[in-house]
Amino acid sequence: MSESPLAKYNDLIFDNYEDIAVRYNVKIEGPALKPEDDPEVVEILPKEEGVKRSLALTVLYGDKDECDAQVEKALEAGEDPIDLINNALMKGMDGVSALYTKGEFFLPDLMLAGDAMMSGVAICEDKLGHKSETKAPVMTFAVEGDPHDIGKNLIVMFLNANGYGAIDLGRDVPTAEVVKQAQENKPVLMTATALMTTTMTEFSKIVAALQEAGIDTPIGCGGGAVRRDFVEESPQTFYGVEAYHVPKLADAIVDDGKTWEDIRNEYSDIVGEYVAAYS
Repeated sequence: MSESPLAKYNDLIFDNYEDIAVRYNVKIEGPALKPEDDPEVVEILPKEEGVKRSLALTVLYGDKDECDAQVEKALEAGEDPIDLINNALMKGMDGVSALYTKGEFFLPDLMLAGDAMMSGVAICEDKLGHKSETKAPVMTFAVEGDPHDIGKNLIVMFLNANGYGAIDLGRDVPTAEVVKQAQENKPVLMTATALMTTTMTEFSKIVAALQEAGIDTPIGCGGGAVRRDFVEESPQTFYGVEAYHVPKLADAIVDDGKTWEDIRNEYSDIVGEYVAAYS
């Protein structure tokens, strides 16, 4: 009895398995990289094995309970709270930000890591007896009438992870409250988010109220339905594209004295990547 075509095919496959595996890079690619082995993350995380690297990894993996336990243990052992914040917790979050920017981490990863980092920071601040020092205040809110705050929450997370004092006004914030808080906190930058076409019209009202109060702080406007041409109809504004851009934009204001007009003209250069809306 002659061999069936299927049997001949199977013989061919198994006889040439090694060649086929190499052809499709099965051997070359190997197992997936762990997050901490990504080349960019390797450059960010503490190099030496020890409490700071271990703590950074708990943030990278979004393990809040383990992060809290390690922070408390480290503080009991005499570790400096500020050192843990700057060189462990924030380093872990920097690694998360790098992977999120590359599309290798997603929103759930980011939020879990942010919760772990902020919980660890709170324990360190409790040990200090006061808030840790920040670069500058940045005020963020979702505009009046808009209950959607995921984008705002991401901005807060990235600001905190990069050493800024995020003043989170929450969602559905009246314009009068925005002006009042801006007068009291004197932020170097504000961000306003709106998901809906019915609420993004608040941007121009906010700008008018700020200008009437003599406040010229740059205000980044963004959200689901928002587009650059709509935002730029109002002075003092620029179109905010990604939440993770905000700390870089704040750096440009604090370190280089950039104005809202500069940000409009140099957005891609400031954030260090191609941005289609600004091409």
